[in-house]
Amino acid sequence: MTDTNLKVRLILYNKGSILLLRQKKTLGGNYTLVGGTIENTEYALQSLIREAQEEAGIILKEKDLQLVHVLHKRTKGNGHRITLYFKASQWSGKLITGEPNKFKGVSWFLLENLPANLSETVRHVLKEYREGRMYSEFKK
Repeated sequence: MTDTNLKVRLILYNKGSILLLRQKKTLGGNYTLVGGTIENTEYALQSLIREAQEEAGIILKEKDLQLVHVLHKRTKGNGHRITLYFKASQWSGKLITGEPNKFKGVSWFLLENLPANLSETVRHVLKEYREGRMYSEFKK
């Protein structure tokens, strides 16, 4: 039986910048997007709302989220990972670095000046999304 997991990620823009989380070195140390795994009792939007609050102090409403990209990626164990990327049109809250066991910072970055250690997957998705593609496959 093939292992398949579902994830959600948030593409949050503000005045030409995008919000990124910095992973702790033990988890790779790269910058990534807010989000995580959809738990068994959740739907995608519920999961993203929960993850955004936990990881970055961001308060989102379902009506303000729009699906903008779907990524299919193979996992190391030869399983499948489907990630749904949502863009937020509005949000509230005060930015915090939540889950300090996983992250060491949350910051805004200009789209023209993204960090060199942005995860390969996020770099791929942002390129695909900005070029108007709704679906992509990440083959490594």
